[in-house]
Amino acid sequence: MLAEILLLLLAIPLGIYLSVKASDELIDGRKWFVSLFVIALGAAIWFGLIGNREVSYTSSFIAIVSFISYVKSF
Repeated sequence: MLAEILLLLLAIPLGIYLSVKASDELIDGRKWFVSLFVIALGAAIWFGLIGNREVSYTSSFIAIVSFISYVKSF
């Protein structure tokens, strides 16, 4: 459990790093980050409810990275 939480916390610096390195793509892709965030968050909740933890953690990681990238695009 601790390893999964630590890996999810690694999504925060990765999202910040990607937003710094790809700042020109962030402006054009804002709508895609929102849709990616919504889909990944929905998948994380769904797979968490049915008991597939690995896919839930992966979707949560994607949701965190896309949310941070979207916030940093402004």
